[in-house]
Amino acid sequence: MKKAVRFGILLILLVSVSSCTSDKEYAQIDFSNTIPAQKPSEGNKESGTLRVAVAAMISPKETFVYYKELIHYLGEAVDKDIRMVQRKTYKEINEMFLKDDIDLAFICSGPYALEKDRYRFQAIATPVVRGSPFYQSYLIVNKQSQFKKLTDLRQHTFAFSDPNSNTGALVPTYWLYQLGATPDTFFSKTHFTYSHDNSILAVAKSLVDAAAVEGHKWEYFHANNDINASKTRVIKKSEKFGSPPLVASNMLPDSLKEKIQEAALSMHAGKKGKQILNNLMIDRFSIPEEKWYRPIRAMKEQLANPGS
Repeated sequence: MKKAVRFGILLILLVSVSSCTSDKEYAQIDFSNTIPAQKPSEGNKESGTLRVAVAAMISPKETFVYYKELIHYLGEAVDKDIRMVQRKTYKEINEMFLKDDIDLAFICSGPYALEKDRYRFQAIATPVVRGSPFYQSYLIVNKQSQFKKLTDLRQHTFAFSDPNSNTGALVPTYWLYQLGATPDTFFSKTHFTYSHDNSILAVAKSLVDAAAVEGHKWEYFHANNDINASKTRVIKKSEKFGSPPLVASNMLPDSLKEKIQEAALSMHAGKKGKQILNNLMIDRFSIPEEKWYRPIRAMKEQLANPGS
């Protein structure tokens, strides 16, 4: 992918979010700048605090709204205060595990499937959405465009989300591999938006011709009458993968991990927990199975060893 044309270059994106049904205000944002977030300190490691990170699957303000109630519910369930952490990229979140700067995180399935041993975390719960613990990558285009399939996008512009995203980067790159192409040879320009809602926005405003986004996020925004999602349509869906999990640091005591897991798995059984899940369009949490994430590893291996 062409580094020179990433969304690290100035791109017009929203800076104020008023409601899901209203339009957005725009300004130039330099995505080479890291999203401001307080760096966890040694003082955060007291036994009464859980340091929880959220990968930037959606932009910072949306992420906070999306996850705040869920994270604080889990903290209350295990009698822990919560310190919420955000970073710009998936890689930054992963590396915080190595430094023992975080205890829990909601991460993308790609980093989990490919790097869980390296970054020393384990999945303890996976969301079940619309009756399934799986999710897909959606290839989206502007609703007014004439594009009907992936091959129609040859020599057009395309937005990826994070470089380490499964649905927002690995899957569309694999689709091109199956066509005997790469992002550099297939698209006229490629960009990184660093969140799925930014990718939806870019397509809705015709800043790019297409993007690959996380299916759950597109469905969530679409169901909540988000004006940008309503201006896009899906022309291709990937196979199914295990949904993005809640992971815990290997350095967290097993007894505490078990309590957090139980709180997540039983959340749907209580009125308060059920309401929080309903707001997120999550049915419940389930125990993850490693086989759900094998297709991600298989794609990565084929891209790394195309002759095998």
